[in-house]
Amino acid sequence: MSQLTHFDDSGASRMVDVGGKAETDRVARASAVVRMGGDTLNLIRDRKLSKGDVLEVARLAGIMAAKKTADLIPLCHSLPLTSVRVEFAFCEPDCLRIEATVTVFARTGVEMEALTAVSVAALTVYDMAKAVDRGMTIERIRLEEKTGGKSGHFVRNPVASRTSD
Repeated sequence: MSQLTHFDDSGASRMVDVGGKAETDRVARASAVVRMGGDTLNLIRDRKLSKGDVLEVARLAGIMAAKKTADLIPLCHSLPLTSVRVEFAFCEPDCLRIEATVTVFARTGVEMEALTAVSVAALTVYDMAKAVDRGMTIERIRLEEKTGGKSGHFVRNPVASRTSD
């Protein structure tokens, strides 16, 4: 089992020792989509939901979630994040796209922080709008790009992504 980094030779879980790795600038970008009825999307866009500005609450939730990733995912390292950005785009007549970009200067990457940010932002959108649309779905939570570290640069192939959506 030694080829699995989060397990020791006896199969016990462990946190990977990153002490010997070099600190580098690392960036990860993740996205998610919340699909909903067009009327719901318009209410969110026009800031007309009774609970308030859905996007700003979701943005704060995503930022806070990125900072708490190590508390949520057992083997993640606590990281001194240098930046978390959560952005929204209205795509199609029924989709809200959420994108998070997380940066750090550290010994390990921030992919999980970016994925956690978009996940919690999407859940927050659902929570704030569920009174008008319980049929919303959260879709395509995925890593889009990451830089830094030993494994190098990853960018999701947009052509391959379209066929797997």
